[in-house]
Order: sequence, then structure tokens, then C-alpha cells
Amino acid sequence: MSKDIVIRRGEEVEDVARLLSSEREIYIIHDNNVAPVARSVAGALCGVKAVIGIDASESLKTMETAVGLTERLLEGNASRGTLVLAIGGGITTDIAGFAASMYKRGIRYANIPTTLLAQVDAAIGGKTGVNLHGYKNMLGAFHMPEFTFLTSSVLETLPPVELRCGLAEMLKTFLIGDAEAYEKCISGGITNDLIFRAASIKAEIVARDPLEHGVRAVLNLGHTFAHAIEHCSGGAIPHGEAVGIGIILAAKLSEGLGLAQTGLTERLKADFESAGLRTDCPFGIEDLAQAMKKDKKDGKFVLLKGIGQPVITTVSQDDLRKYTK
Repeated sequence: MSKDIVIRRGEEVEDVARLLSSEREIYIIHDNNVAPVARSVAGALCGVKAVIGIDASESLKTMETAVGLTERLLEGNASRGTLVLAIGGGITTDIAGFAASMYKRGIRYANIPTTLLAQVDAAIGGKTGVNLHGYKNMLGAFHMPEFTFLTSSVLETLPPVELRCGLAEMLKTFLIGDAEAYEKCISGGITNDLIFRAASIKAEIVARDPLEHGVRAVLNLGHTFAHAIEHCSGGAIPHGEAVGIGIILAAKLSEGLGLAQTGLTERLKADFESAGLRTDCPFGIEDLAQAMKKDKKDGKFVLLKGIGQPVITTVSQDDLRKYTK
């Protein structure tokens, strides 16, 4: 896991073609919703052996889908030198990266994320995986992409819910790593520079701790709650919106435990709501606590001492219920 985290910026398909000009065996795996983008990229490359579309949804983010992709690679006689190019949101990059990690014990892949959430979070850092029995990313591997290519052109037609989901992850990143960028994002909204800043912060953290043995865990701010919210909602609340709600619950827990000064929760709620993000949790703490028992983080929470000041701590079930009810 010593591979560098490489983020590239560009606006045109030709920029991707230049990055991949030396590749002679490329398998494109894309979300069916962005098929035109995939066709455009495929048309600009010389080494494309297959273009494979998938229905990217949490319900189909499964081992069966990932194995199905490895079967397509096998049918095409994909070699150890093959590059898998994932085009889509975080579900697509997770599944494609996981398939690449399994095939022949690991072949290369790269990402062209087409959602804001994937550009600032999901497609960066080498976490790949699938869900198991409705629980998020229970099966997976660390498998670093060759690069992640960021372009604002693919964001222009995103529906508002997708922009909100990505914004929640951006704010999460700034809350743990850049208080000034957080203020800029709240006051000025989403900009290309802030997108790249959020992606760069994640890349910097991952470079310090690629296998999440320490500091990388701060990227999970709000996620212990978020994964439980997603599970309880049966997928009706998308990941980014659940992260926003989870951050508010984490702030509330931070205040209750005396880590943060009183007022942090109300400040973040006001900020998030002004940015169009949902802050209310439709589920009680007992339902969330049951779902958290299956979470990979084993009782560890990322909390806040303040904006830009994350802390990782273990929280007892009693304190969880006491301060978030």
C-alpha cells in the first residue's frame, strides 16, 4: 500500500486519453446512468477491450455483482496488465475497484468519478467493497487506484440530491481538516477549487495512514451514525444525506461528553440547513444502536472538539444513549 494517491484535474475527454495513451488493455466499467460519458471516453482511447455497464444501486452493491464483473474479465481473457477504468459514482468505483482487487489477485484500476460525493471522497484512497445483508461495505479490500480524474463537466447535470450528498462529504472533510475551507464552503457554496481542496485533504490523510490503523479514521466523522441511518431507512436516505445527519449527532455526542463547547451542535445545524442539508434524524437511538452493532468501527466514534479539531474515541452504549436521545 505504498502507492501514491494521484489526483488529476481536467475538463476534456482528451485529458483522460493522454493519461491512458500507453494502455493497451482497458476494461471500462460504468454506471448505466452515465453511459454517454463512458462511450465518449471509450471513443477517445485506443486500448479498450470491453465497455461494461452496471446498475449502480446499494441493493446491487453485492458480492454477486463484483464476481460477475470478474467473470466478464475472465471471459475476455483479461491479463495481469489490464487496467479497469471505473466511470460513475461511489458505488461504481467501489464495486469496480473491488473486482479489480480480486481478479488474478489484483489488477490495476483507475477512477473517473461522476458524482460530487465520489470526487471528494469515495473514489479517493483505495477503499473498495460491497455490502452484505444490507450492511455497508462489509466485504472489501484496500486497493489503490492508479489515479482519480476530477472534472467539473460531469457534475453539471447532477440532480440536487446528488449535489447535497457531495456537499455533506465536503463539509465533513473540512470539519476535520480545514476550518477556513469550511467557512468558505458555507458562505460561498461549491466551487472547483473547494472540490479539489477536499479531495487533496483526503489524499493527504490517506497517504499518512493507507490502511486505516490510525489517523485515517478521522475521515469517518458522522459515518458510524450514517451507516446505521442508511440501514434503518432501507436505503431510502442516501449516504451523503445520512452523513450530514450523522455529523450533527456526532456534534451532539461531542458536547455531551464534554469534548466540545456548548453550542457546536446548534452552529453546525444552522450551517448545514443554510446549505440545504437535512439535519433531523428520523430514527431513535435504540434503532440506530442496534444497527451499529454490525458496524466495522467497533464502538469507535470520530467526534469534534471544534471545527477542524477531530478526535477518535470509544463511546460506551450508555453514553451513546444518554447524549443522543
